[in-house]
Amino acid sequence: MLRRRSQFFVLVENALSVKTEKEEEQKEEEQTVSPYEEYLQMLFQFKTTSADQFDNLEKHTQWGIEFVEKYNKFVKERSEIEVNYAKQIRNLSKKYQPKKNSREEEESKYTFCRAFFTTLNELNDYAGQHEVIAENLTSQIISELTRYLQELKAERKSHFHDGRKAQQYIESSWKQLESCKRRFERDCKEADRAQQYFEKMDADINVTKADVEKARQQAQMRHQMATDSKNEYSAYLQKFNQEQNDHYYTIIPNIFQKLQDMEEKRIERIGVCMKTFAEVDRQVLPIVGKCLDGMTTAAESIEPKTDSKQVVEAYKSGFEPPGDVEFEDYSQAMKRTVSENSLSNSKEGKEKSSSKSKPKLWPFIKKNKLSLKLGSGPEDFSHLPPEQRRKKLQGKIDDLNKDIHKEMDQRDALTKMKDVYVKNPQMGDPASVDPRLAEIGQNIEKLQAEVQKFEGWLAEVEEKMPSKSDSNRRSGFYEAQSNTAVSNNCAQDRERSLSSPDGSYTEEQNSETQVKAIINPNTIPSTMPDFDEEFDDDDTLPTIGTCKALYPFEGHNEGTIAVAEGELLYVIEEDKGDGWTRVRRNEEEEGYVPTSYIEVNLEPNAKGAMTYI
Repeated sequence: MLRRRSQFFVLVENALSVKTEKEEEQKEEEQTVSPYEEYLQMLFQFKTTSADQFDNLEKHTQWGIEFVEKYNKFVKERSEIEVNYAKQIRNLSKKYQPKKNSREEEESKYTFCRAFFTTLNELNDYAGQHEVIAENLTSQIISELTRYLQELKAERKSHFHDGRKAQQYIESSWKQLESCKRRFERDCKEADRAQQYFEKMDADINVTKADVEKARQQAQMRHQMATDSKNEYSAYLQKFNQEQNDHYYTIIPNIFQKLQDMEEKRIERIGVCMKTFAEVDRQVLPIVGKCLDGMTTAAESIEPKTDSKQVVEAYKSGFEPPGDVEFEDYSQAMKRTVSENSLSNSKEGKEKSSSKSKPKLWPFIKKNKLSLKLGSGPEDFSHLPPEQRRKKLQGKIDDLNKDIHKEMDQRDALTKMKDVYVKNPQMGDPASVDPRLAEIGQNIEKLQAEVQKFEGWLAEVEEKMPSKSDSNRRSGFYEAQSNTAVSNNCAQDRERSLSSPDGSYTEEQNSETQVKAIINPNTIPSTMPDFDEEFDDDDTLPTIGTCKALYPFEGHNEGTIAVAEGELLYVIEEDKGDGWTRVRRNEEEEGYVPTSYIEVNLEPNAKGAMTYI
């Protein structure tokens, strides 16, 4: 009994001692850190630092991509500005380009107008160079950067994916190594405790042999487990060290190097784009310089004297300057005496002066003024002054000759074609060309007739125009005056004929006298001045107004003229009470129409088919 109690107490003491040892070992583990654990802690810190560098690099490369996008947007906006600027310049040039009308054609003969038109053309080319800038910016920078941005984003994503993958792999290996290490540590402690327990059991004489054998087997098993854990931990540690070495000396440096190369390429590409940005402008500078040189040359080609001569030639009328104004001696009225002789002389003077008209200061006429309001004027340009009429007729003749040459060229070409058809019938029927040849022949005959007509008018104008040697000749409206002194009696007659009853000068009397002299063209004396012959045709009545046809009139009877409803005509003779009004359509067509069929508008100064010239 006592022996059993002693064995129980021995077991309790052993258990308490084992528990106390375990507690002391735990306290020592908590207080002391092995050098290996310090290494592992340092390794963990290094890995954390590496992960932080990945985060920093990721932020930096993302900022680099955003910078490329910002620069690409900047170039796009610059390109849009160039396009809009070129568009505005082109619209400006188009706005001031000459229109297809006679006014612009007249302006083109002046050097300053031609210089302006040249400037507009050069400005249009200048706008084209800005369009070239926009196109080059789009093709050489914007398109390239857009494609490069996609490649850059894909490359960056791939590198950071590889880095994250390598980081995750080394972290998982580290966790597995920690697991192996803890298992090896635990198995070693279990083996030590089992060995100590076996030794105590073996030393105790009170323990049965079976318990000692059981403790021995347990110690051996724990020792074997510790050995296996040690081998596993050693193998995995060696593997982890190799992987860690590859990770920090090969994999991560390679990834960092790729990121560095990517960043350098990005920066280099930005530099190339900036250089291209400047080169795009530099490439168009020579052409822009030529445009500016063209503008300068156009400005230097302006010739003021030539332009002024053009104005003189354009508006030179061909009229002769008026003659000298006669001296009218009104002092003779103070010396008149009341006598039969003087009275008879005064009556004769009045009769003589009444037959004279006051000379005009300048031969401007109002004849064809309505033709300018209703249309382009008569076909023979008789509404124009002699010099301008001559130029218009000559220009018309030149145009007709050009048309004749064109028709002749067509006739020659068709004649050659017909000859080819005659020689080679398989190529075509010669008779198929005859209708066209006949039509061209008729056109040539019509054009030649027109040329002859205009040449006749031109010859008439040139015959009536004064020569340079007669430039000092007085106008036909003025009577020639001798170089001798005028007698007092002539002065008295002139003074009486040009004076009103109260002694004042009046111009209306002279105008009326002149109008009466030209009322009936058949009564014009043979001594009519040359100037009147130049501008008033003996067989052509002057227009005294206009009329508008209210109804259509067929005009079958001789002396009448057919009119259409709404047609505008010239009135050359009023209705004399017989219900007919004489009108004119053009220089060759005139006749009578019923007065009730038209609405007449006469000039304010027209009365009884009379007009002032």
